[in-house]
Amino acid sequence: MRLAYRVLGYIALALAIIGAVLPIMPTVPFLLVAVYFFARSSPELEKKILDHPHWGPQVKDWRDRRAISRPAKTMAIGAMAVGAVVTWYTLGAPYYYISIAILLIAGAWIATRNE
Repeated sequence: MRLAYRVLGYIALALAIIGAVLPIMPTVPFLLVAVYFFARSSPELEKKILDHPHWGPQVKDWRDRRAISRPAKTMAIGAMAVGAVVTWYTLGAPYYYISIAILLIAGAWIATRNE
């Protein structure tokens, strides 16, 4: 079972790395999943993520207090808004309705989390 958790942790970590590069994908949610799996398979890898200077504090805030910092909220909602605008201009109807729905639902959820 530890091997399965470790493999799932690496998959989540790979998705987080992709999310750090691509604005369309989130990073921290995948890091949270990776930490969950690494906590059950490799405490050293869990510690590496938690000790990371940029991503570690965000993961710890969520894990400990279910909190998202104000700058992280602003960046997340801003990225979703940019994605909706890009979808508006590149794909048009009906696809931009999906982007707007994601912005409204996910943005509202993010905005109402603790800081």
